[in-house]
Amino acid sequence: MIGCQRRRPRADEVCPDVTDAEPTASLPLAGVRVADLSRVLAGPYATMLLADMGAEVVKVEQPGRGDDTRAWGPPWAAPAGDADTQGESAYFLSVNRNKRSLAVDLKDPEGLAAVQDLCASSDVVVQNFRPGVADRLGLGHADVSARNPAVVYCSVSGFGPEHAPDTRPGFDLIVQAESGLMATTGPVEGPPSKAGVAITDVLTGLNAAVGILGALMRARATGRGEHVSVSLINSTLSGLVNLTQQALTSGAEPPRMGNAHTTIVPYQAFPTADAELVLAVGNDSLYQRLCTALDRPDLAEDPRYATNPDRVAHREELVGQISDVLRTRSADHWMEVLTGAGVPVGRVRGVLDALRTAEVAGDDVLRTVDHPSLGPLEQVRTGFRMDGTPVPLTAPPLLGQHSRALLTELGLDKDAIDAMVERGAVQQPDPS
Repeated sequence: MIGCQRRRPRADEVCPDVTDAEPTASLPLAGVRVADLSRVLAGPYATMLLADMGAEVVKVEQPGRGDDTRAWGPPWAAPAGDADTQGESAYFLSVNRNKRSLAVDLKDPEGLAAVQDLCASSDVVVQNFRPGVADRLGLGHADVSARNPAVVYCSVSGFGPEHAPDTRPGFDLIVQAESGLMATTGPVEGPPSKAGVAITDVLTGLNAAVGILGALMRARATGRGEHVSVSLINSTLSGLVNLTQQALTSGAEPPRMGNAHTTIVPYQAFPTADAELVLAVGNDSLYQRLCTALDRPDLAEDPRYATNPDRVAHREELVGQISDVLRTRSADHWMEVLTGAGVPVGRVRGVLDALRTAEVAGDDVLRTVDHPSLGPLEQVRTGFRMDGTPVPLTAPPLLGQHSRALLTELGLDKDAIDAMVERGAVQQPDPS
């Protein structure tokens, strides 16, 4: 069964969930329950990483609407042969696999009590409510930790609890602007540009997962929980790494460099006869190899380009000469020549091209899961690999797909659950 998951399936082949065929007890977070009260991207991305390591993640959603990203389309993934059905949004599908969905109205007293019990019985709670909302619902850190002192409680926000005003909403675009990321991204002579993906949310999700794992280790050893706070602004400022240190060291704003590097030359995109390549010549030895591969020994011998600081000082002249050579032949030609010479080089690819290319190269980046309404669904696997530990795969859930089962596990009887479903406090999809 695992072999089926480690490659793209045939067109007529459906892979079962790994969890149906392989025990998850060997996974690092087996036995850890996560109450996921977050939505959109940073929180759900963090909890998906935990789920990929074996944690049981219960995603709490609002009946009727669910996570905001369920409505963030197109594109939509529709059931096979049913193009007229809206289906599931690609955005939601990207960060919610390996989770169970509990669709319950937190304004309903019994629904709220069930979620409070869920949090109290969980090892980890993740939430990104607006400031004050979790406390008002009895789902804040103080209330949850009073019932479960060992809980690892993670609050995700845009600007953090100490950032005034603390009620400021956090959206990736706003934080890309406020963090300096936009100012350092884009063409040299053009306007500031945002990154193509909501990178501030992704960085925040990674930071949240790291903080949770560290706190969870201590909680398991000492029984003492932790309140982990992560924000988009702090995650992005720390994620700018050398640029923030460059600004602090120089006292000046880092320049916008387009596809070039502030402190390494040549390290940028170059045109060829038919497409663009990128070169990453990170040291003097690689530069010598580049000059040999380009059949330009004069560039290797020129004292203006002898060291990287020299090349940075004479960036414009050197980049122009390299560009002139690369324009004479095709991208395929230069890929072969430069790769053979040991010069770091790559093609500028589209996303779909990059995925398929990685698969052909044996990178095993894709997984296929059987979705309850969509059928076979391709997904990109987590960035880390664990040798000998099969990654579980269950499809991103339908809204409320596991509501009855989860409420039963929390101790509610069938009559109580039926009454909640009847009054709209709980959503459970029709099994058909």
